[in-house]
Amino acid sequence: MLKTHPTTILLPQRLKKFASLIIHKRSDPSNIPTATAKPINMTTDSLSSQGAKQPHSHSQPQPDSNPKIQQQMTGSWFPMGYKEAVTQWWNTVGPKQAERNVLSLIPHVKEANAESYPLKDFVRADPFGQRIWKSSLIPLPGKDRALNELSIERVGEKADDTLVMLHGYGAGLGFFYQNFEPLTRVPGWKLYALDMLGMGNSSRPPFKIKAKTQQEKITEAESWFIDALEDWRRARNIEKFTLMGHSLGGYLAVSYALKYPGRLNKLILASPAGIPADPWAVNAEMPEPEESTMVNEFSQSQESIVSRESSGGNRKYMDAKDKKAAAKTNTTTPERRRIPGWVSWLWDANVSPFSIVRLAGPLGPRVVSGWTSRRFNHLPETEREVLHTYSYSLFRQKGSGEYALPYLLAPGAFARSPVINRIQDVGRQVIKPATETTPAVRETGFPIVFMYGENDWMDVAGGLAAEEKIKNRIVKALTNSTEDEKRRENGSARVKIIRKAGHHLYLDNPDDFNKFIQEEMAETKKHTLKQKETS
Repeated sequence: MLKTHPTTILLPQRLKKFASLIIHKRSDPSNIPTATAKPINMTTDSLSSQGAKQPHSHSQPQPDSNPKIQQQMTGSWFPMGYKEAVTQWWNTVGPKQAERNVLSLIPHVKEANAESYPLKDFVRADPFGQRIWKSSLIPLPGKDRALNELSIERVGEKADDTLVMLHGYGAGLGFFYQNFEPLTRVPGWKLYALDMLGMGNSSRPPFKIKAKTQQEKITEAESWFIDALEDWRRARNIEKFTLMGHSLGGYLAVSYALKYPGRLNKLILASPAGIPADPWAVNAEMPEPEESTMVNEFSQSQESIVSRESSGGNRKYMDAKDKKAAAKTNTTTPERRRIPGWVSWLWDANVSPFSIVRLAGPLGPRVVSGWTSRRFNHLPETEREVLHTYSYSLFRQKGSGEYALPYLLAPGAFARSPVINRIQDVGRQVIKPATETTPAVRETGFPIVFMYGENDWMDVAGGLAAEEKIKNRIVKALTNSTEDEKRRENGSARVKIIRKAGHHLYLDNPDDFNKFIQEEMAETKKHTLKQKETS
């Protein structure tokens, strides 16, 4: 049951003990769990040259029921050395510079200079057309509200369609760096990537919930993010756009579509959080869920995900002849692991994982290395180091939007208000209420795409169940709609699985991910042109 406390609470003794495990060396090397991560060496020389990859173990981490793993969270779990951590803490770059370092990894696309925009003569030869990126902080109505924005456009071309990308919990737009260049090859599109309010390099106003009931708290927490997205849309004067959200960004994209109808051409949900219903998460009178697949986010080695063929999880769905039957019999469910009691306690107390990074002070980079060393170990050394620095620059910032998490999700990423209970209403909202002389104008659906990695800890069964509900709603809409509504009907749903990818499918297998998104963009472009011809 959710028992959130004010975000200004003093960190409990249990959290301090946990932090001490990270700060102090341990004397018993036998307690070190099996390592699959590469150490991160943040030296100046290593940033200027790319080192050779070292061989890694592909053995899977042991379940969290292992008492050694529960009790000892240092050593190979946090591969960065103490000296290196303090050095990085002392010499760390600012958040915007860290973001710029990530964006410098994007090939072909060049930064625009605001003073001489559009810089047709400045942009170097680009095999896919001249493209420029620009980073801006867009002020929004209200106190301390602004969204960090990256825009990429094709110079000299008219953009009739817009793609907006939203990151997941605690992340930032920089994690999409391998997607920006391929996705902007498509003519007629302008791309925006946003840091959500209170995350990334957007402004970080205090997060406060005034509602009393659980449902009102959920609505208020969702609105905190999606109202900012709508304010940004108005500031940019964008009429309609395609919205892609990853993980928590996917969950909030659904909430946006429901609250602000008539604004989306297509909804792409990449490994979205919060789709399936879990009675332990929904009912406030019951204890919190005790098991989850989310533990894999912190234990999986990304290199093992991208370099081998999986035999479990969502791969079972991919190989099944009868995919619906495979999903319904629950043979596709990724492995669940027990959620430690202290994790649930900290979750409900609204102590975010980033609080631990801030508490660790000079050893914060060492704490972050426990995640980045596994998350980015399939990438070249230079990119690993740039992404580690970028991650640390985000995680150490003032707490804000991160405190919304326990209001939206229970421990293990189970939604308080599951998407599966409302996905059928996406694209079916009233745009213009009825008057005495005219009937109400409703949305007539738009394509909704669910994407998962074959080794994703998010279960594809949730996406398949949502797909079925959407298709049933389409049948119902066609049965009860007017002739004009039937003509305008555009609803559809599909599920796509990306091979050799996990939860961060956009980063694990960017080639397949980008190819699929390009196909979706081309399909949307055709529909846009068709609408113009008939209007």
